[in-house]
Amino acid sequence: MATPRRSTWDRDIGVALARVEAACDRGARRAQDPVDLVHRYRDPLEQELVAVVAASVAFGNVRAIQVKLGEILDRLGPSPLRTSDDPALVKRRLRGFRHRVFRGEDIACLVLGGRRAQVRHGTLGRLFQGAFDRATAAGDDDPLRAALITFVDEIRALGGFPSDPSRRGPRHLLPDPRGRSAMKRLVLFLRWMVRPADGVDLGLWTLSPEHLLIPVDVHIERIGRNLGFTREKTATWKAAREITAGLRRYAPRDPAGYDFALCHLGMQTRCRERRDPVCESCAMRPVCRHWRPCG
Repeated sequence: MATPRRSTWDRDIGVALARVEAACDRGARRAQDPVDLVHRYRDPLEQELVAVVAASVAFGNVRAIQVKLGEILDRLGPSPLRTSDDPALVKRRLRGFRHRVFRGEDIACLVLGGRRAQVRHGTLGRLFQGAFDRATAAGDDDPLRAALITFVDEIRALGGFPSDPSRRGPRHLLPDPRGRSAMKRLVLFLRWMVRPADGVDLGLWTLSPEHLLIPVDVHIERIGRNLGFTREKTATWKAAREITAGLRRYAPRDPAGYDFALCHLGMQTRCRERRDPVCESCAMRPVCRHWRPCG
């Protein structure tokens, strides 16, 4: 059978994406997402501080993430922001905490580094925006990544992250954006902060959402390949840029806006990247490379 014309195929993908967005129960799905705990707080400074912690521990089983993040916030007390102004108190309350490769002292470094960056710059958003603007003015071809490097370096320095690479926890909690990784958790944090408030994302920062990348986890990675947006086999920064470029054709000013619905679709369907009975319930099936006539 002949390959569909590109313009027709683009239209069909746009229709499928709109269908996924329309079918996503954002309220119900938010309750199963780490960002839900960020919405407990009303102070924007508290929201961005809690958000950087929430995004940083967001890998692995979603239920386990929520339980452990809830434990962190309970340990920090009713106002993590106020607690974070007392380094000794933060370290004492987080002592003994463990989650996968992270220990309480790692989380303490992140909390204290984030809070000290807020005090220095006014908000974490100003730290990031300033770095982004400088990179843009200097002609950097990837100012988002350059800004993330500055952002991470400053929080690590201010938080007293250990330079000793012998243990994975501190390195993994706030990773170095200079590597090949898609930096899913850091890019997820940016999405929460930058995209307009819609009941999920918070819209706290002034950066335009057109500059965001989509956070690439295993679900977005598979969907991106199935739509023909990338050929990358793992969640790399290149894959994030390519998948975002594909989505930008349908939402030029907000390509990462598809992330929440697509990611939760992936979690629900558990895509196998082949023809499988689970595909029956997937709204992206009509445009998936495993099902389309040219696939």
